[in-house]
Amino acid sequence: MATLQSSGSEASIDLTLARAAAVPPYLQQAYWWAYVHPNAVRVFERDWLVNAILWGNYGRLCDAALTALGEPLQGRNLQIACVYGNLTERLRARLAPDAGLDVVDVLPVQLSNLARKLGAPDPRVRLRLGDASAMTGIADASYERVLLFFLLHEMPEATRRATLAEALRVLRPGGRLVIVDYHRPPPWHPLRLPMRAVFHRLEPYAIDLWRQEIAAFMPADAAIAAIEKQTYFGGLYQRLVITR
Repeated sequence: MATLQSSGSEASIDLTLARAAAVPPYLQQAYWWAYVHPNAVRVFERDWLVNAILWGNYGRLCDAALTALGEPLQGRNLQIACVYGNLTERLRARLAPDAGLDVVDVLPVQLSNLARKLGAPDPRVRLRLGDASAMTGIADASYERVLLFFLLHEMPEATRRATLAEALRVLRPGGRLVIVDYHRPPPWHPLRLPMRAVFHRLEPYAIDLWRQEIAAFMPADAAIAAIEKQTYFGGLYQRLVITR
């Protein structure tokens, strides 16, 4: 297994998916300032800023995701894409002694940042460089749980569809896919107009989640047993728990 390690005191990065991990053009064009440029990590990896971007709801939405995943986390678990803040550290804290957590991201700078946050290598945690929309190096039905935390709104429709298809493909029958992301608020919501302006300026694909339910982007032939949906902060955010 090829690995990249920043220092002996940080988690290593698995490069076995790297052949499919070229940075997508849409990410370079739309989100270079937030994720791709090295300065992005220095700017955005601040708890207060992450919380402010979500109007004070970061902790609550992390709690919602973690509650849906359960505790302790048994078996194999997958987080698709790194997250600013402490979500992954909290996920690791919930792992059973013999459980595992893989984190897949297409950006080396984000994986290196996460490795620093996680600190000393943990044999239960593996950071993998790879494209969420084409995880060809991961076998079908590999994980009991898969998490997508504020990722889908950052993707153009074709990539979003492919990522959801991949998330379902690697999820075992009976497993849970947990999604936390934006949701269309009602007309009276005081942040509806400001958020639309933010989307127009900074989040060019996010408005898709206001126009359609996330389920509409899933494969038509997906084997899904149940979908549970809950909204938060007056309907601006949502959590889906999808059982395969």
